[in-house]
Amino acid sequence: MDRQPRVAVAQYPLQLAQDWQAYRRRLEDWLRDAGAQAADIAVFPEYGGMELLCLVPASQRDDVAQSFAAMQEWLADYIDLHRRLARQYRITLVAGSIPVRESDGRYRNRSHVFFPDGGEDYQDKIMLTPFERRWGVMAAADSQKVFTITGVKFAIAICYDVEFPLLVRQPVEAGAQLIVVPSCTDSLAGYHRVRIACQARALENQCYIAQAATVGAAPWSPVVDENIGAAAVYGPPDLGLPDDGVLAVGELNNSRWISSLLDCRALDRVRRQGQVRNHTDWDQQSVVSCLPRIKPEG
Repeated sequence: MDRQPRVAVAQYPLQLAQDWQAYRRRLEDWLRDAGAQAADIAVFPEYGGMELLCLVPASQRDDVAQSFAAMQEWLADYIDLHRRLARQYRITLVAGSIPVRESDGRYRNRSHVFFPDGGEDYQDKIMLTPFERRWGVMAAADSQKVFTITGVKFAIAICYDVEFPLLVRQPVEAGAQLIVVPSCTDSLAGYHRVRIACQARALENQCYIAQAATVGAAPWSPVVDENIGAAAVYGPPDLGLPDDGVLAVGELNNSRWISSLLDCRALDRVRRQGQVRNHTDWDQQSVVSCLPRIKPEG
């Protein structure tokens, strides 16, 4: 726990590469930049995997179901590429989420995690937005995972998931000190909903939140056609941490990595000695006992 890991979150402009080799080179360039910043964890945004549509005929890109189905042919290559890059750059890589077809024929919005030792895992999105539900082909996950690397335990809350306090509280209670939030928002209001939720979860759990974001226009897919956002790393505004809880934040819609060191010892101090004790005082029974009784009408 003495070592402070560095997390890098992408403000990532979705693009259609000319072919697989161009896509591979672009991803390598981004990972090389993250490595140059000495990042231990690199996080790409929600639906970053939609760039695989560069390999899908243009006639299939406008139809969500057809585009998802066509992308499955390249899923194994996508995974192999990220697995190799995680090993090559000795980095824990949270890949851009991608629709993955399961045995029930429906798709999960999946963030794959690749570790420097060659290991891999994933987290599926739990709370689907109304937009995702309207497609009629997506299904929600029903489980969460906590991942461990040197210096930090982390979990993944994909975009809308972070807006639900209990979905973040559960992995925190299981030991997560960092919640990674791959996001994709198509309006300024959407961006602020996710940002405000990230800061609220950092406050109430006294943990770190690292948000990656898509930026710019991607008219080649109705899934990701408009993107407004900024990447950031947040912590609890308390003893030894920034007064506003912002460790790092990017300029809106700018393309770059945003990174920060994560001092987990500072989190421990805040939880034990901070001006407030949100992490400890969350206990459901004590919270409920503090609530005033609601009097019935009349």
